[in-house]
Amino acid sequence: MRLAATVLIALVAALHLYFLVLEMFLWRTPFGRRTFGTTSEAAESSAVLAGNQGLYNGFLAAGLLWGLGAYGVIGGRPILTFFLACIIVAGVYGAITVNRRILIVQALPAAIAAALVWLA
Repeated sequence: MRLAATVLIALVAALHLYFLVLEMFLWRTPFGRRTFGTTSEAAESSAVLAGNQGLYNGFLAAGLLWGLGAYGVIGGRPILTFFLACIIVAGVYGAITVNRRILIVQALPAAIAAALVWLA
């Protein structure tokens, strides 16, 4: 169970690093616009907000990697729980306010990871 938790936490962290890259560096590119379904004009006008959002995603990934790397699944349980809960709350909020797909892409993997952390 500990190995499964470790792998899924690492995947959730990698996902949030990917979000950081998309939102901070690729937002205005054709790939970024296609990913988020925006126009050039919308991407241009929201780039600063997207960059800020990407930075927060990076902080979430850093928190998970810190908890996992410094303390492991068992020792880092409080840290991992906190950051996974933050991701779950953000995913639920995003699903309600932006797109339901966020629940599956962001909140669900974090919720499964959190369950595995507590089962380990």
